[in-house]
Amino acid sequence: MTKWTHRDIPPQQGRSAVVTGTGGLGFETALALARAGASVVIAGRNLLKGAAAVSEILEAVPGAQIRFRQLDLASLASIADFGTRLAQERGSLDVLVNNAGVMTPPQRLETRDGFELQFGTNYLGHFALTAHLMPLLRRGTTPRVVTLGSVAARSGTIDFENLNAQRQYKPFPIYAQSKLACIMFAFELNRKSKAAGWGVDSIAAHPGISRTDLIPNGAGRTSLAGMTRHYLWFLYQPAWMGALPTLFAATDPTARNGAYYGPDRLAGMRGYPKEEKAPTRALDTAAAGRLWDRSLELTDVTFSDAIDAAADDEGESPAVRAGK
Repeated sequence: MTKWTHRDIPPQQGRSAVVTGTGGLGFETALALARAGASVVIAGRNLLKGAAAVSEILEAVPGAQIRFRQLDLASLASIADFGTRLAQERGSLDVLVNNAGVMTPPQRLETRDGFELQFGTNYLGHFALTAHLMPLLRRGTTPRVVTLGSVAARSGTIDFENLNAQRQYKPFPIYAQSKLACIMFAFELNRKSKAAGWGVDSIAAHPGISRTDLIPNGAGRTSLAGMTRHYLWFLYQPAWMGALPTLFAATDPTARNGAYYGPDRLAGMRGYPKEEKAPTRALDTAAAGRLWDRSLELTDVTFSDAIDAAADDEGESPAVRAGK
């Protein structure tokens, strides 16, 4: 592909999408999808930021089908509630973009369920969210799940003896682990979907190095990484460009199921979307299967090989059941 941009997004009228994250890449992804005609839900924790994002998109795209719904990826209860509320509002979903994240808080923090914050939010939160939305996705039209990795994943390892960073916490290695886990999840979801006939495509993407608030919000604005982001801003590509690999994976008919997309220049740091080789550790199918099973245990969700009509009839949450 050559210099693919948001202008190349196919018309999205009649398609629906959920994008996690209200700022930066999430905002740019939601804006581009709404501009292309999709009905978009921006999902995030902060009500004020969500309302501001919706207002800004409506100003840029009058009449856009855009709304905010509260979702805290650091809370399994919030994730389950989001799935229930979305199922009450609509009968299907075409695109899920697992985008939101937290990066390198200097001290070890925990989610409401006791998981280390980066692994719990970036990976386990999106794992659980995808499970809860799977019945809606299975009813979608050519449904896709796009999960964001990171260039940091290249140095990541899955330490099954320290997934929760209780034995040792080093901010960047734990962040890299969470993003490697996201890529492994995308590939394993693709394999599971194919094997069980779910009909849901799963693709991974990463934004290169982009100008967002991910680093300042995590490591802090006065940290070395935060100061680098502030004073050397020109090294980072704009957020709208960082969102292009995600948008390509989410919308382009040539995007390959089970592939990994990122920027095409400077070793994936910036540029236009292209398919690239995933980190070697992300291709370990045995480790991915082990991580999947462990994640099911930790989040107490399951992925079904069929839409659970009985659960829907009984008015239960569409959270996915039975079958691994």
